[in-house]
Amino acid sequence: MPIFQTGGYQVKPAAVKKVKQAIRDFLEYVRTNERGTQMYLAWQQKDDPTRFLHLFIFADEAAQVRHGQSEAVKRFESIYSPELVGGEVIFTDYEMISGKPAAEQWAQWQTIFESSAHASKR
Repeated sequence: MPIFQTGGYQVKPAAVKKVKQAIRDFLEYVRTNERGTQMYLAWQQKDDPTRFLHLFIFADEAAQVRHGQSEAVKRFESIYSPELVGGEVIFTDYEMISGKPAAEQWAQWQTIFESSAHASKR
């Protein structure tokens, strides 16, 4: 079953440029190496550029664990963690009620949902 999650945090104003570059570098790794990470978007708040929100969709718990234990995550954390203000990253899990995903995403999710439904009936 897909895992829908966000991660929000705030960094020091002087660190914004460095963190944005770290996000770009990290996302290149995710795009290239994490098939189980079905979506990863990083947003910067318009009215407060020190605030960031990351949106994730992992294919399943195993994909989320692989992501979290990767060297790339450790490298990314080593860059932004010393720059955090206002507390740690806040991760929040969600359940999708409805939406309009891209056609490719919908096809992937539909397969996963159907597999989960069949497995739960057994």
